[in-house]
Amino acid sequence: MPRVDLSNAGRTNIFYVEHGSGLEVVFVHGNTGSSRWFERVMDLRGCKTVALDMPNFGRSSALPGEPDIDRYADAVAAFLSVLKIEKTVIVGHSLGGAVAISLAVRNPKLLRGLVLVDSASPSGLRTPEDRYPVIESMRTNRDVLSAALSAVVPMLKDKDFFEALVDDAALMAPPAWIGNACALSRFDYRGKCEAFTAPVLVMWGRKDVIVTEAMARETAQAFPGARLVILDYVGHSVVAEDPKGFVRLLSRFLSDIGALSDPGKED
Repeated sequence: MPRVDLSNAGRTNIFYVEHGSGLEVVFVHGNTGSSRWFERVMDLRGCKTVALDMPNFGRSSALPGEPDIDRYADAVAAFLSVLKIEKTVIVGHSLGGAVAISLAVRNPKLLRGLVLVDSASPSGLRTPEDRYPVIESMRTNRDVLSAALSAVVPMLKDKDFFEALVDDAALMAPPAWIGNACALSRFDYRGKCEAFTAPVLVMWGRKDVIVTEAMARETAQAFPGARLVILDYVGHSVVAEDPKGFVRLLSRFLSDIGALSDPGKED
């Protein structure tokens, strides 16, 4: 599998997968996530799709220092630079949505569009500190981790795929479990998002137990070129819970912004 060395010394390696050719669409996963979350949506007509494991996650190496959303975004920007990916569409899920917001606002010329799936809002996502012991138990107890992930994707019925997601979640670097919660609590891009004027699509599942409708609406209202799609039938990730539905929505967005001449018809 391909890897990118961001340090030129083998210390920060990024694992990624890619598929197809055409418009480059880059998928950025959420907390306890990996590129595998996008495994079933990589076949996107007219596109070259790229999904990475961010540093601290999955099969990529650890990121030295304290976990931070802007540092994750800098790693994604460096990844794009090494692969010479420009004018891309970034799809960010959950914590990856915060990373995508940071990347888009600070590097707007890199993107021609942004898709945020059950994303942390520009005002962050705060986890009460009394929940930190639960997060730590997720790190050390697979049953607790499995139960927590099952609650966020209630419509995911593929047991083998789900178990693979749990396997990847368990690979997250130890400092990132509490560190990512702290990073999301610190994240604050209020008043900054209007700097990104390219089209933005915000997707939110009504069964989401992490991101609220108010947060989804805040995210959509923060960008001048955004629209919100509410999906009544899924939880925290339409990508995992209804991959065909996600592909339809994403293909239509790419067509609407002129990135694809013909998105084709999806079943």
